[in-house]
Formats: sequence, structure tokens, C-alpha cells
Amino acid sequence: MNSYPSTNDSPERIEPCACRIHSTVRGSWGFALVSLIGFGLWACAGSWFYKNVGEAGLYAATTAVFFAASGLFLHPLVHGSNSIRRFYKIFIPAFFAYAAIWCAAWFALRFGPGEWLGSFLGSFAFIALTGFGFGNYRGFLKAGLVMFVTHSTGYFLGGMLMHWLAGPEGRALLEGFSKSQISILAKLSWGLLYGLGFGAGIGFAFWNFQAGSPVEPKTTSEENLPESV
Repeated sequence: MNSYPSTNDSPERIEPCACRIHSTVRGSWGFALVSLIGFGLWACAGSWFYKNVGEAGLYAATTAVFFAASGLFLHPLVHGSNSIRRFYKIFIPAFFAYAAIWCAAWFALRFGPGEWLGSFLGSFAFIALTGFGFGNYRGFLKAGLVMFVTHSTGYFLGGMLMHWLAGPEGRALLEGFSKSQISILAKLSWGLLYGLGFGAGIGFAFWNFQAGSPVEPKTTSEENLPESV
């Protein structure tokens, strides 16, 4: 007879509903902070980049900032130990594919068609590589559509807000601020909404590909341990 109360031998499983909400919200505000840093580079140093390394150089520098900062705020989306290392292992190739596809669509078609095509293809590329990283494509279509909707919503609403703040009504609202200060605030507002939308899609995707999976798979040695001594 075992000297300790019996425990469930199956691995701990993630609670779907609670984790879906938590992961989506965590991804949203976490990536919003990352986006503010990335867009801050454009807002505060964009003119230097355009003059010295061009638009492509600005995008490359901004992408590097997103890579570096994302793990600091979003690694809790990965369950289990070594979450930062495992997060970067999944996020870097997924975000790189998204950024490369979005930039290709943007440089080829520019405003309007390029932005929509980049959002659609980039969103599904991000989801595909995230699923690959977790070794799980369950709910791939749902995660891709959620990403496309949340990413597009944040991106396009953020762009509208930026142009409104930089226009006559926005300048009237921000009376007392200089033209350069208004420009910075307008660009940061775009970054905020873009980050909230994209981050919500990231959080949902990370939940989706981990839901119902073991938090930490048991090792062979752990499986062979006796239940009691």
C-alpha cells in the first residue's frame, strides 16, 4: 500500500478559458510596451535613419528592437521552465517571417493594397511558424484569422489616430505642444494601438498552440520513478 495519497499520473494541463483570456490580455499589453519602444525609435530618430541608412535601414533597426524587447515582456506566454529561451526560439523566426513578408508587400504595393496583403500573409506566416515551434497546428485557421483581425485592427486604427492627431483637430487638442512633440505623440499613438492589436493575436496564438498540452513533459527517468518508497 502506498504511504502517500495517490496523485493523478497524467501531466498537468492548461485550463483553456482562464488561460485564453490571460494570455490574450498579457500578449496585448506586453507587446504594446514593445511596440512603443520600437515606434519610439521611428518617432525620435526616424529623420536620422532616413538620411543615413534609408527606410530599409529604419525597418531593420526597428525589427531588431522588437526582437530584443519582446522576450522581456512576453516570455510568460510560454509555459514551463526556460521560458525566455523557448520564447525566443519560437518568436524570432515567426516575427522575422512576418516582418519580411510585410516589408516585401509594402515596398511592392505601398499604401492600401500593400498594407492589407502584408497584414494577411504576414499574420498567417507568423501563426504557421508559431505552430511549428510548438509542434502543434491545432486551431491553425482560427489562430490565423484572430491574428489577421487583431493585427489589422490595431494597425489601421493606429494609423488613423496618428493622422488625426497630426491634423488640425489633433493639433487643436494638443495646443501648447510643439510641432515636433505632436509628431512624436502621434507616432507613438500608432505604436500603442498596433501593439495592442498584434499582441492580442500573439497571446491568443501562444495559448492556442499550448492549450490541452502538458506544461512540462515528463522525462524518462521521472516516468520510471516509483510512486512511493
